Amino acid sequence: MQCYHTYMKLSDFDYQLPAELIAYEPLTERSSSRLLVVDEATETFTDKHFYELSQFLKTGDLLVFNNTKVIPARLYGQKASGGKLEVLIERVQTPQQALAHIRASKAPKAGTLLELEASFQATVLGREGELFKLTISPEQNWFELLDKHGHIPLPPYIERPDLASDRERYQTVYAQKLGAVAAPTAGLHFDEALLTKLAVQGIETTTVTLHVGAGTFQPVRTENLSQHRMHAEYVDVSQEACDSIQACKARGGRVVAVGTTSVRSLETAAQTGKIQPYTGDTRLFIQLGYEFKVVDLLITNFHLPQSTLLILVSAFAGYKTIKQAYQHAIKQNYRFFSYGDAMLLTRRKTSRLTV
Repeated sequence: MQCYHTYMKLSDFDYQLPAELIAYEPLTERSSSRLLVVDEATETFTDKHFYELSQFLKTGDLLVFNNTKVIPARLYGQKASGGKLEVLIERVQTPQQALAHIRASKAPKAGTLLELEASFQATVLGREGELFKLTISPEQNWFELLDKHGHIPLPPYIERPDLASDRERYQTVYAQKLGAVAAPTAGLHFDEALLTKLAVQGIETTTVTLHVGAGTFQPVRTENLSQHRMHAEYVDVSQEACDSIQACKARGGRVVAVGTTSVRSLETAAQTGKIQPYTGDTRLFIQLGYEFKVVDLLITNFHLPQSTLLILVSAFAGYKTIKQAYQHAIKQNYRFFSYGDAMLLTRRKTSRLTV
């Protein structure tokens, strides 16, 4: 039996990773990545490949995918005065207005004209917290401009320019709804062949949407986790997804969340104790002591030290279990982070489960 403390500190979620285990490039074949199968109940770690996932799923189980689509959200340019800057679109609010992070020697003031990618102009309207509100001319469209001129916003630890191949590989094969500035990386391991194989096996699927924001890479800045405020991300959990989950539970199947973003979507929609449709922002911060209401299994990548994602998976599978799993993965030379390998986690048995 593991003991869970809600007063754990940020430093409890640190670990040392050899630099050579960071995956800077994707594998040629999506499903050829490795899969560490972690079972808290038996305290076992099984080394597999992702294409063997079907061995651990059963007919009647339900895979929940996040169908968000990454936009080429990074832009380079300069102010009219000549100062260089980098813009990262966080959220497209309307076809002509967007919220963005801006890196520059001096923060631009309202009214500043930005020359972006030597191709178009945007005007700073003002600030919303740490973000800048930008507008373009009425005949233009942010999504179209980003698609034509933008760069794929690779994670900050991948210190290389984005490549043409990243437009395809830093995107799930089932991506549909534009809006993310970071990929839901657990889904990167699925290819069409594996999806077909799982469907033939009788594994059901449904989708939710969570537009992953750049905040997913922001460090937690407070040692006391209760003082951390999560960044807001847009979530849409449909009635159809809720019906699929309830039908899965009714037939004795298991809800398998593909990625931490799917977990946060489902748990946001089930805050009343029963899952129901939800559309809007979420700031749900899942940490040790959280009682999961929907998810039985979780497919996830290996996460950055001291990140909210590592805290979430520790809450799901157990702090001790995750610590041991990461030690095992490092010893076995698994590839870490967004383009890295995956884990299959079972929910710790001490957690309540409702629908």
